[in-house]
Amino acid sequence: MDREPARLANHIMRTVTGPTWHGPSLAQVLEGVTAKSASERPIPDAHTIWEIVLHVSVWAEIARARLHGDRMGDPTPQEDWPAVGSGDADWKAALDRLEGSHRALAHAVRNLDEQTLAAKLAGLDYSASTLLRGVVEHGTYHGGQIALLAKALKRSGA
Repeated sequence: MDREPARLANHIMRTVTGPTWHGPSLAQVLEGVTAKSASERPIPDAHTIWEIVLHVSVWAEIARARLHGDRMGDPTPQEDWPAVGSGDADWKAALDRLEGSHRALAHAVRNLDEQTLAAKLAGLDYSASTLLRGVVEHGTYHGGQIALLAKALKRSGA
């Protein structure tokens, strides 16, 4: 029988690596995106692809910390939307962070028991299950934004 923690862990990883039922995973929408294009702003006042990648990574890291009771408060604006780097090495590090943050979270989730998953997190008004489903939804939402930004970049010739 498939346990709920294992199912959630798989969903968390598939958000990044695929396959997903709704369309491309984060890795698929980021395929071919360069450091230069990731830092472009094709829509004025919108976040860049790079900013979104770091933001999604941060929330997977926060979710993992919350599972361990290490982080209940909201991140500062600088933590929530970290400054981007510059160049190919920094872009590769951002992509590695995206996958690594979700991999570490999925590993932590896979080892949970059903009662922990259903219980409210200390200091928060929701369960671990709600938090983890939110990570999947958050990654999916921002994956759509990245796909739109990538299309806008292609149209602009960037």
